Amino acid sequence: MSSKDLILGRIRAARAAYDGSIPRDYRRSFPPADLNLLVDRLVDYKAEVHRTSDISGTIKMILGAGVVVIPPGLPRGWLPPDISVLPDESLPADRIAAADGVVTAAAVAVAETGTIVLDGSPDQGRRIISLLPDLHICVLRPEQVVASVPEAVARLDPTRPLTWISGPSATSDIELNRVEGVHGPRNLHVILLEAL
Repeated sequence: MSSKDLILGRIRAARAAYDGSIPRDYRRSFPPADLNLLVDRLVDYKAEVHRTSDISGTIKMILGAGVVVIPPGLPRGWLPPDISVLPDESLPADRIAAADGVVTAAAVAVAETGTIVLDGSPDQGRRIISLLPDLHICVLRPEQVVASVPEAVARLDPTRPLTWISGPSATSDIELNRVEGVHGPRNLHVILLEAL
């Protein structure tokens, strides 16, 4: 018997024994999320983090005057009264890209990796609005922060369109020259809400 026959025989035997179920009994207890670790990871990724309870004032400080795209379910009370708002009601890509920024909420954030996940809910909107503007402002509540990726996955609905964000968009070519803004916003600001 050749090595190839031996390996293929083992694969066939494993396939015959597989019942199609996926074990989900791993790591069911999770430590409390460490908000400081999340902030450290986000800053390491070159995101700017604002720990505040004043969403509107912080958005005004970040954006100044300008035009911001928002998903249809974003609370309007989060927005400063003197900025121009473009609600995304199937806006064309060129109008989204021309905006000064986008403001969204989030579904969950992972402290261990500094990753924020959007799931297309009404306060997060279509994936395109978080990818085209050069500035993304994401509002995050402390109870949305989890310790690890398995805990985040357990909270998410796998049938929804998930966008995983780990800092501003950046890539490196073969010479390791970092280029920002290639696959999304060059600037990510996270407003991490603090208790009043």
